[in-house]
Amino acid sequence: MDIKILQVGPIGTNCYLLCDEAEKKCAVVDPGGDARQILAAVERTGCTPCAVFLTHGHYDHTGAAEELSAAWPGVPVYLNRRDRYEGDAYLQQLFPVVSGAQDYDEGDEFAVGGLTVRVLATPGHSEGSVTLRCGDVLFCGDTLFAGSMGRTDFPGGSTKKIMASLRRLGELEGDLQVLPGHMEPSSLAAERRRNPYLIEAMRG
Repeated sequence: MDIKILQVGPIGTNCYLLCDEAEKKCAVVDPGGDARQILAAVERTGCTPCAVFLTHGHYDHTGAAEELSAAWPGVPVYLNRRDRYEGDAYLQQLFPVVSGAQDYDEGDEFAVGGLTVRVLATPGHSEGSVTLRCGDVLFCGDTLFAGSMGRTDFPGGSTKKIMASLRRLGELEGDLQVLPGHMEPSSLAAERRRNPYLIEAMRG
């Protein structure tokens, strides 16, 4: 497993390329913008894209999804249905429509070559936020950050729900890698020690 990190879009969202180098397959997590940059980075890996995963529906995580779909016909894009607000022009400023996105939710599993990606529902930053687990790696979107957590004051946000989601992540066994939607990577062990929000969440 090889993971490459790109900073993309208007606020430098972390976009991840999850690659199985043995089988030459890859997935893109949170293509928040700069489609040309992402396409070029995928080409450099030598891998064939097989999925685009969106941890939630905010524009800074979905901005290049439709351009990638146009470049890669037949490659599915996944977004939890709770973050779709078709028909609401106001909410679509934050949650733009991603045409053709397929629903995924708790417990779903996907193959990226020989790798397995499992979906964990972690609402709170948005109603449809998910965390993606692949081996010992967590793609946390905007749920868990290094030393912090995602905002809950946007539509669909909930402090109660994000604290429950943080507790769920904190209780996962092992020292997993934490790859957040913004800022630097971390580890679950480090966050259990120093992240005040995760510490509070785990106290219940």
